[in-house]
Amino acid sequence: MKSIRQAKILELIKEYNIDTQEELQAKLSECGFNVTQATVSRDIRELGIVKSNNGDGNYKYRAGKEHASVEISSKFAFILRQAVSSVACANNLIVVKTYTGMGSAAGAAVDQMELSGVIGTLAGDDTLLIIASDNENASEITAMLKDLI
Repeated sequence: MKSIRQAKILELIKEYNIDTQEELQAKLSECGFNVTQATVSRDIRELGIVKSNNGDGNYKYRAGKEHASVEISSKFAFILRQAVSSVACANNLIVVKTYTGMGSAAGAAVDQMELSGVIGTLAGDDTLLIIASDNENASEITAMLKDLI
């Protein structure tokens, strides 16, 4: 039950702008999880959830770095290692250079990873453009992709 509840918490904070434990507790209750504030607090700590600015001056819960990097399946990692030659970041834009014909494969892999902070992707023959929600997310995604390849 705990792992199901914690998975639901990660889903809720990704889908909604939740900024208090009480708000998260209410959303969990709507989903059929009747938990105490202490349980919500413990889950937040165990999941490494942090509060960060959502871009409009307000704050919201986000998955911490260990969960934000999403458990990347070996097939996505393999595709990116085989397809990508370089990754560069400029403000909130990430340019991923790929080998000829591999842009779409790299784009599909990134899309399936559902990375936090990615607004969208645009793939060409040998280039993938990733549009991040802000410069900070772009830097984090770039670093993660460079580590992966």
